[in-house]
Amino acid sequence: MKKSVFRNYIYNIIYQLLILIVPFLVMPHISRTLGADGIGMYGYSNSVTQYFILLGCAGLNLYGQRESAYCQDNIEKRSTVFFELFCIRIFCLMVSLLIFLFTVCNSTKYGTIFQIQTLEFFAAILDISWFFQGMEEFKKIVIRNSIVKVLGAVCIFIFVASPEDIWKYTLIYALSNFIGNISVWLYLPNYLIKVKFKDLKFKRHIRMILLLFVPQIATSIYNLLDKSMIGWLTKNDSEVAFYEQAQKIMKTALAIPTALGTVMMPKIASLYKKSEKNQIIEYLKKSFHIICIIAFPLCFGMIGISKTFIPWFLGNGYDKSVWNLIILSPIIVIVSFSNIVGVQFLLPVGRHKTYTISVVAGTIVNFLLNLILIPVFFSIGAAIASVCAEILVAVFQLWSIRNDFTIQGKLKKYYQYIFASIIMYFAIFFVDFIFKKPSATAVFLKVVGGGIVYFSVLFMMKDKFLLNGLRKVTEQLFQKKLR
Repeated sequence: MKKSVFRNYIYNIIYQLLILIVPFLVMPHISRTLGADGIGMYGYSNSVTQYFILLGCAGLNLYGQRESAYCQDNIEKRSTVFFELFCIRIFCLMVSLLIFLFTVCNSTKYGTIFQIQTLEFFAAILDISWFFQGMEEFKKIVIRNSIVKVLGAVCIFIFVASPEDIWKYTLIYALSNFIGNISVWLYLPNYLIKVKFKDLKFKRHIRMILLLFVPQIATSIYNLLDKSMIGWLTKNDSEVAFYEQAQKIMKTALAIPTALGTVMMPKIASLYKKSEKNQIIEYLKKSFHIICIIAFPLCFGMIGISKTFIPWFLGNGYDKSVWNLIILSPIIVIVSFSNIVGVQFLLPVGRHKTYTISVVAGTIVNFLLNLILIPVFFSIGAAIASVCAEILVAVFQLWSIRNDFTIQGKLKKYYQYIFASIIMYFAIFFVDFIFKKPSATAVFLKVVGGGIVYFSVLFMMKDKFLLNGLRKVTEQLFQKKLR
């Protein structure tokens, strides 16, 4: 891939991991101070708040990113598009906020938490990451947000010290999002020019926003549905916490392969505008290659370290999160594939109907399976339902592009990554016989040892991708020595 794509991929990995890594790093501290009930309370209330924010954002994030990509080279057009979409965003989110204030904010149990989370609506209004993603300027998003997120983590360690500090925990996260989003605005004047309000045409965007509204809402509801339904059906905040903690760990790993989709969407959209279909297919082939290298070892590795990592990282009382994580781990591979097809191909080339059907079908299946499985298996049931729904989405999307691109031949070509991942899993499993109790040393050996085994197997199988990478690194080091 072009250097700019690789660079943006690295920046987006940093950005996506940043969103997840701060909750991940503070997880041990929060698990011990707030407890399962406190985490469950925050997880449930935040999922409800996010429903309303997503309702206000409609399909603006995906649409805004794509439209910004379409007019990358025209400052007049992109300025007009930005201000039109930003005004629509303000209106939609303010309406959603009003509904939120007059409904769920009156809750007696979560009232204070919901009131603090109203700040999340203003953070969402100021979120213009969609514009910089469309412009393929990922570095701008990462730098300032990194500073704010780190400061937020420090504040959590300082100010959150007991279960009664749940409101402080909520406030710190809301402020971090708000300050992080507003800080990116300092870059904006370099990319836009002034546009008269009378020249803005809002109606031309409504149809496409509504078309993307359904899959965007369905995807978001799908991601939040499990926690909400566990809370509704079990009335047990601890069960929400068991699922949420496992999901956070899985999503931290998932952010690495799926970060490629956010980078590739504006690239594919730009190529589609230029009718360069062959180049689009070449990018998809390379995307599948990269995803196979990354996703399979992450999936098997996550399963392998779960029984050691969770007790050491979260502390006592989270045994059920181990099985949640084991069940959820295949989602890393499944979603990585559907991300390539849906985000990198279907949306940029305008196949919204196919994408919408797949996502809505997945959401419905997830909801129905949750109704059946959660009352019986609690959080474990939600994990099973999520995996089944993700399989449906991925299979449908892959089937829909069978005339454009077939994955069967590609998976046969990349079988060595599955084989190396399985060997890596058994190597990780062997560590449990040496260390009977979870510890930092055991986790370190599993992660580092597993990585060494995985790449060693690929090296012995003479994987071209790995050998070419080693050759390029060796050449660069040799050239530096000659200088």
